[in-house]
Amino acid sequence: MNQPPNGFWTQAAADPDRTVLIAPDGEEWSAGRLHADVNRMVHGLRAAGLREGDAFAVVLPNGVELLTAFLAASQAGFYLVPVNHHLVGPEIAWIVADSGARVLIAHERFAATATAAADEAELPVTHRYGVGAVPGSRPYAELLDGHPATPPEDRTLGWVMNYTSGTTGRPRGIRRPLPGKRPEETYLGGFLGIFGIRPFDDNAHLVCSPLYHTAVLQFAGAALHIGHPLVLMDGWAPEEMLRLIDAHRCTHTHMVPTQFHRLLALPDAVKARYDVSSMRHAIHGAAPCPDHVKRAMIDWWGSCVEEYYAASEGGGAFATAEDWLKKPGTVGKAWPISELAVFDDDGNRLAAGELGTVYMKMSTGGFSYHKDETKTRKNRIGDFFTVGDLGVLDADGYLFLRDRKIDMIIAGGVNIYPAEIESALLTHPAVADAAAFGIPHADRGEEVKAVVEPAEGHEPSDALAAAILAHCGERLAGYKRPRSLDFIAAMPRDPNGKLYKRRLREPYWEGFERPL
Repeated sequence: MNQPPNGFWTQAAADPDRTVLIAPDGEEWSAGRLHADVNRMVHGLRAAGLREGDAFAVVLPNGVELLTAFLAASQAGFYLVPVNHHLVGPEIAWIVADSGARVLIAHERFAATATAAADEAELPVTHRYGVGAVPGSRPYAELLDGHPATPPEDRTLGWVMNYTSGTTGRPRGIRRPLPGKRPEETYLGGFLGIFGIRPFDDNAHLVCSPLYHTAVLQFAGAALHIGHPLVLMDGWAPEEMLRLIDAHRCTHTHMVPTQFHRLLALPDAVKARYDVSSMRHAIHGAAPCPDHVKRAMIDWWGSCVEEYYAASEGGGAFATAEDWLKKPGTVGKAWPISELAVFDDDGNRLAAGELGTVYMKMSTGGFSYHKDETKTRKNRIGDFFTVGDLGVLDADGYLFLRDRKIDMIIAGGVNIYPAEIESALLTHPAVADAAAFGIPHADRGEEVKAVVEPAEGHEPSDALAAAILAHCGERLAGYKRPRSLDFIAAMPRDPNGKLYKRRLREPYWEGFERPL
């Protein structure tokens, strides 16, 4: 089939027996079977009262249920809110309440935090569904059972509403206007064309990272819509990834540099055991990749190792292996549907070679931060938006990043925002002032370090440090928690209260090259 029908639903109707999904347990799902569950979910959500423009949230691992929710939202005009399942109850509750989610679907693996979140968000028990045993929720099957497997009426395109943190520490939803079109009126897999990935063409997409991430779900969804079966991993392990690539002849995937690092650390005998020659596009982003890691992966996997620069808000730039070898360190040139620019602090557009703040513009439409018009306006110059990274465009249009969002920590490809951590630290009675920042970590790139100025009457000690770290453990998701804590007599601030965080951070980076 050279020109596939547009979109998963049309393809499923045309060829219902085609395998479109291999679940983490190895179970194969046909297009017809998945299509039927997607339709049942739409009918079930509408029976629960959802209408076009409404949101529902999921706290789910990589699996059939999450992709069913994605496809259901996409053909019913709903907003799907995928929640990071590493978050704790109050963090999930904030997203559920802020998004206006009218239904929550959670997996039993995350039952405790999901239930606490639903309680705090005051979500009715009738609108909670659990995959497995989730106390206070209705069985997931009840959302689907008894509803027809036939396509719903009034089909209209919906979107994913991802939440991204900001310097305020509160995550904000990225909300795009609904186009009001039938799903088939938009070419849903076109995004992958940016990377040279074509419909069908014997492709198979390996999902090796959590689907709650913006890019991971976007890549997987686009692959489904252009006829590529998905191979799902629920939890990543380097040798298992190689095994799946070999067994299913996977052709493309989305990765982060930490995964490269761990693959390269495998013994040579293990690497040689698996055939990865089927890979055409190993596309990485989300965090800086050290040059030596990138070169080693290109030496091993060849020209399929490609890089992009983007954000949950949009993108971006793309660099093939050949681009990167020609211009080491670049994150590429602008996507065909995007424009890149560099501006100074006064809003003046800078010439090639001049350092400034990187801005992007998408031809596919805009977005706003849900319930945060101030942040939406603050990050814009005309139709361009920024996420705060500093960089340079060369004369050929290639982007080189020189720094990144102020003080943001990137650990294993995950963005961590110090303000939220500092807020948690400051709720401890022994903390007068606090700072959080990233320090070197051999595997994950960075880990979270806390520095605390003790409150009057509290003396620095190992016991106090342990108590403050435990305090953070009750308030922050695991990946955000400080791994270590040091004390300082007085925090370095200027007379206006501005914290000189660089002075705190630099001693920990002596002898290391901080990733940009």
